[in-house]
Amino acid sequence: MASTTGLRSVPVAALLLVLLATLMLAGLARAQSKTGTTFGAFTLIEPDARLAAMGNAGTGGGDGLAGAFYNPGAVALLDKRSFEMSHVDWFAGIRHDWIAYAHPLGSLGTIYGTFTSLNSGEMPVRTVTQPLGTGERFTVSDQAVGLGFAHRFSLRFAAAAQVNYLQETIFHTSAGTVTFTAGTLYRLSADGLRIGASLSNFGTSAKYSGRDLAILYDNVSGQNGDNPALPGSRDTDAFAVPITFRVGVAQPLALGGDTRLLLAADALHPSDNTESLSLGTELLFRESLAVRLGWQSLFLEDSEVGLTGGAGFRGSLDGLQYHVDYAWTDQGRLEDTHRFSFGLLF
Repeated sequence: MASTTGLRSVPVAALLLVLLATLMLAGLARAQSKTGTTFGAFTLIEPDARLAAMGNAGTGGGDGLAGAFYNPGAVALLDKRSFEMSHVDWFAGIRHDWIAYAHPLGSLGTIYGTFTSLNSGEMPVRTVTQPLGTGERFTVSDQAVGLGFAHRFSLRFAAAAQVNYLQETIFHTSAGTVTFTAGTLYRLSADGLRIGASLSNFGTSAKYSGRDLAILYDNVSGQNGDNPALPGSRDTDAFAVPITFRVGVAQPLALGGDTRLLLAADALHPSDNTESLSLGTELLFRESLAVRLGWQSLFLEDSEVGLTGGAGFRGSLDGLQYHVDYAWTDQGRLEDTHRFSFGLLF
């Protein structure tokens, strides 16, 4: 019976996928890319290996704390404490790490926290007059801390809100700001179609400050008696944060025996790029071994990304549930990236 119910839901899921694609194509005519113009772009790097392998279609397909990046509403479905961590080997030796913890509070809901870190590693300081290096070394490091609360209003509907503090540091110069994230998740049934929506990084702009912006200037050049080394500082523009609106659907299907299939699709409307569509699928065997495939950022202007894939394993040991996941993503001319995730339920 479970298989028949799942198959009857396929036309509904297909209709929603077509609707999402139609909306994306309609928006392309008005789309305008502002790539590289925002503050906190490191918050756009997806941490979870499971969903990254599914083309980052996680707004409706995300489960529990691991899905918080795409839709914090998924956290409300937890009935146990949860711990998640992930590591991403990004471009040019850049490290991206994410860690999160969630604690259910009974009927009140679930409180959770996240921490994101990106580090470039040491690089030589170069100037116009010393292009081979000054002998100094510097790093670029970014951090984000989030605190959220998720509540399950009914068996079908859940929602969550999260406040974040973002900070970027380049050598001795830094900037920080506060943003907000919210998401909702609606399920037609316990194992039926899921519909999710989220708004990420809604907030204010950020402005850089620090001793690297200090300068010495001559107010009246060439005048006798004038101080040629007055202390001053450069003033930077305020940079907006990258706001992203997501809407997604996911349809689980029972294929018979101990095999299940999950189909997922996300439509994205970012403030700093063009609209795109992501598709993903997961095949789960015996509730333990999963293989995944996806395609991210369809219709994205000048896209360098595309095919994604990965695998994962879940199990239990003395009442402790765990999962380990891996994702590979094609980044075109920017080299492939690899993600590793590990999570616990206890």
